[in-house]
Amino acid sequence: MSDFLSTYQLTRGRFDDAVKGLSQEQLNYRLHPETLTIGEMALHVAGVEFFVLSQLLDLNLTESQDRIRRCARDGALNENPFPFATHEISTDLLEGALQEARSLTEKTLADPTEELRAKPNESALGPMIDGTGAMVRLAYHPGYHHGQIWMIKSSPGFPA
Repeated sequence: MSDFLSTYQLTRGRFDDAVKGLSQEQLNYRLHPETLTIGEMALHVAGVEFFVLSQLLDLNLTESQDRIRRCARDGALNENPFPFATHEISTDLLEGALQEARSLTEKTLADPTEELRAKPNESALGPMIDGTGAMVRLAYHPGYHHGQIWMIKSSPGFPA
């Protein structure tokens, strides 16, 4: 097992646990107008994974995977609208998206080849990085958003 995978499994496991069991109202609670909801954040995490892996593995994504991939940037890192309306963001959608992206990510991070480590990849933030840099970011990214979920859940207005 690679260090990428062990780090990813820790950060993604904690992220998934933080999202699991939330109600529709909790998933769509917006702390303030400039933030993602927990549901949008979950689609963003899955979207980044599809965004990175579609490049590293030269994948042709399905229409639904590509819509999730757009969540990597749209509404999160740019001024485009978020690809999913609030009423579409459900437990079922998130469970499916997170599981599908996680499965693909874990397979890739388990034993990355030297070719994969060297492959150029556009970061969701824009700069070109190599595959190693992409895998480092994949391993860390869910942990970043796990902390944000904790902040949202601890806010005074969060639905009980």
